Amino acid sequence: MITRRHLIRSIGGLSALGVSTAAYGVGVEPVLRLRVTRYRPTPRQWPADLPLKIAVIADIHACDPWMPLDRVAAIVDHTNALNADLIVLLGDYVAGLHQVTRIIPCREWARVLAGLKAPLGVHAVMGNHDYWDDRTVQRAGQGTTVAHRALEAAGIPVYENDVVRLTKDGRPFWLAGLGDQLAFLPARRFRSMVRFGADDLNATLAKVTDDAPIILLAHEPHIAPRVPARVALQLSGHTHGGQVRLLGWSPAVPPQHGVRLAYGHVRLKCDVIISGGLGCSIMPLRVGVPPEIVEVTLGRGPLVV
Repeated sequence: MITRRHLIRSIGGLSALGVSTAAYGVGVEPVLRLRVTRYRPTPRQWPADLPLKIAVIADIHACDPWMPLDRVAAIVDHTNALNADLIVLLGDYVAGLHQVTRIIPCREWARVLAGLKAPLGVHAVMGNHDYWDDRTVQRAGQGTTVAHRALEAAGIPVYENDVVRLTKDGRPFWLAGLGDQLAFLPARRFRSMVRFGADDLNATLAKVTDDAPIILLAHEPHIAPRVPARVALQLSGHTHGGQVRLLGWSPAVPPQHGVRLAYGHVRLKCDVIISGGLGCSIMPLRVGVPPEIVEVTLGRGPLVV
């Protein structure tokens, strides 16, 4: 999890680089740059002759002026141009910072995301900010968030500890969506909570009814050490790559249980890919980790003799 203390420490480390770096980090990289980052992992559990291209969108954090609707629309266009088989949305659609000129209502950004198209559909999970922003859900300690309802009203299914069985070229696989692991962290202000998360990994995987490979969508990557080898691939966001990343080091994202889960491809019991995301939280700053759409290609297709 990105903490304010760690992010401020990261920014402090940049001070020696001068005002120009700070100006770049606020006005250029988070606003003007957009890249596609490609991965070709080879999970042991995924059939080598089953090709699947996945486009991953994470951490939009829609708000003016940092992530206005026209920029969300441009991300939709870039994503559609990848011609992926499947598009997944990994949460944190709402604004995650206070330095904004307008909070964009959920129905507005959801309407733009409805323009995403892929043969195997568009599938979503929630992020911690989507929960934290919904005071009604926080007070109750349960319930469906406004962001969740907006996506489903726009025709995009949202998974909370649920699975769906999909088929590519006549071959099945499972898409599992985990509830957010930090959903009720701020709820201590409102009521006594037994747990902070809405996630239930065991119950989610128990809904898988055959031996087809599994792709897990989990907003936060921190669940990864607990994910069993039954899962081929975990896709996560949340960290933003630390928003400040220097020479492969993200000081705002400390190791979890001795494992660095800040950014990129990590191999544990399953393969884990962590997107650097698109928007910002806490502060509108990115240095060394430009906004990105992630493209993941699994399998190599059948051998041609």
